[in-house]
Amino acid sequence: MQVILLEKIDNIGLLGDLVDVKAGFARNFLLPQGKAEMATEDNIEAFKQRRAELEKQQAEVLADANARAKKLEGATVTVTSRSGTEGKLFGSVGTEEIRQALEAAGHTVEKREVRLPDGPFRSVGEFPINLHLHSDVDVEVTVNVVGEEAD
Repeated sequence: MQVILLEKIDNIGLLGDLVDVKAGFARNFLLPQGKAEMATEDNIEAFKQRRAELEKQQAEVLADANARAKKLEGATVTVTSRSGTEGKLFGSVGTEEIRQALEAAGHTVEKREVRLPDGPFRSVGEFPINLHLHSDVDVEVTVNVVGEEAD
């Protein structure tokens, strides 16, 4: 299925690209979220008319992501969780707990922006993580998982 991208999408293409994607990806993700339009002649003409406006919007989004990245640069947050005597957690620390800790520290971050490629943390320690704020903007922060010994 051929679509016109209305914003840059990782591993797919840039704003304005005509790309072939699987029908399910287009129907279930790109079209409902407003990230693409069907590549009909009318939509291609309409896109050409709106291209400057969409590029301006994307530039604003990128500038906002860069500003957030500067604030987050080198940030360290602490997450407390119950643990055993050997430093192994009862449960785990995942994206939601990290998001809440960042929010408590005064940073606005969405859960989907927190990237944990190796899965949630299951032990006490300091871990560097990536925040994917925009397709062009990643920032590294440190998460310090502190164990609270159970009685």
